[in-house]
Amino acid sequence: MSDEPSPITVPAGIPALEAATEAPHLSQPQVLIITGMSGAGRTRAAAVLEDLDWYVIDNLPAQMLTHLVGMLTSGPAGAGAQRLAAVIDVRGREFFRDLSPVLQGLRESGVEYRILFLDASDEVLVRRFEQVRRPHPLQGQGRILDGIAEERAILADLRERADTLIDTSELNVHDLAREVRSVVASGAEDVLRISVVSFGFKYGLPLDADHVVDMRFLSNPYWITELRHLTGRDAPVRDYVLGLPGAITFVDRYVDALEPVLAGYLHEEKRYVTIAVGCTGGKHRSVAVSEAIAARLRDRGHLVAVSARDLGKE
Repeated sequence: MSDEPSPITVPAGIPALEAATEAPHLSQPQVLIITGMSGAGRTRAAAVLEDLDWYVIDNLPAQMLTHLVGMLTSGPAGAGAQRLAAVIDVRGREFFRDLSPVLQGLRESGVEYRILFLDASDEVLVRRFEQVRRPHPLQGQGRILDGIAEERAILADLRERADTLIDTSELNVHDLAREVRSVVASGAEDVLRISVVSFGFKYGLPLDADHVVDMRFLSNPYWITELRHLTGRDAPVRDYVLGLPGAITFVDRYVDALEPVLAGYLHEEKRYVTIAVGCTGGKHRSVAVSEAIAARLRDRGHLVAVSARDLGKE
C-alpha cells in the first residue's frame, strides 16, 4: 500500500464557496383553514377555492394538517401546490379536538395560516337542513336545534380566533362566492376563460356551447375549386371569408354585443364560457370567423382559447 497522499481532485476553495452559498429559499405556502357551522356554506367555499386553483381537502383530520403542510414546505422550490385550503369541522368528531394544538404547533414552527369561519343564524341553518333532508352531524337522537347549539359551543373559541367571519344568512351562492374570492384576492383581476370553438352543423352542436353563431349566411368557399382543399386557417380562405360583404361587420358587432354578457358572467361567478361558431362542415367559414372573433376578444384583454372541433372530418 502506498503512503502517498490521495491526489487533489476538488479545486481549492469549493468548501468555502459552498459555505457561503445560501440554500434555495422555499416560499411558504398559503394555508387557509375553512371551518364554521354545518350548513353555513363550507362546501361552496371549498368549491370556489378549487376553481381558483387552490389545493382543497374536505373533512381533513386536524392532525393530518401538520403532515400536509410539511409536505408542501419540504418539496422542491416552486413545485407542487402552494395554496392549501383545508375544511376542518365537527364532522371530524374526536379528531376535531386536536385542531387547537395543531394550529398552535404550526404557528410555533413559523407556518402562517388564516382561519375562515362561516356562520349563519339558527333559523337559516334549520331551514337549510330541512331543505336537504339531512340530519345535523351532532343531532343524534335530538332535534336539529340541539345539534346546532352543541356545535356553537364547540366552535365558540375558534370563532373568536377567526381571521375572517362570513355570515351567510342573507347570501346566495353567488354572493358567497364573491365573499370567498375577496378573502383570498391577491390583487389580480377576475378572469373569464373564453373558449371559441368552430364546428359543422352536420355533425351536431357542441354540447357545452353557451352561445351558437351561424356562419351559413356567408358564401361557402367549398364551391370554389381553389379553396375547397384548404381550411379557414389558410390565408386564401381566411381572406376570402372575411372579405365577404357583412363578415367583418358581423364580427365587430357580435364582439360588441358580447361585452355586457361577459361582464354579467363575471358578476354571476360564471368563469368559463364557450362560443360555438358553426358552418355546414366546420372547415372554412366557421374556422376563419372563430379566429377573427377570438382575435377581437384578445385585443380587448380577454383570455381566449380557439379550437376547431370538426376540422379534418371531411
